[in-house]
Amino acid sequence: MKKADNGKAWDYAIGIVQVEGIKPSKDFLELAEKEKRGELTNDDIRNVLVKKYTVSGEPAHA
Repeated sequence: MKKADNGKAWDYAIGIVQVEGIKPSKDFLELAEKEKRGELTNDDIRNVLVKKYTVSGEPAHA
């Protein structure tokens, strides 16, 4: 995916969440911005989020 397309995808996804009345955290928005700039990959973001939301060494399940 091109950088411009990727940025639009993030903006769209964040907008959809906000329409539902959910405010993304500052940390999440920073991760999205870093990914838009090419500083992080989707896998990097996934790893950060899994680490953040893992309890007792077990991934949280939806």
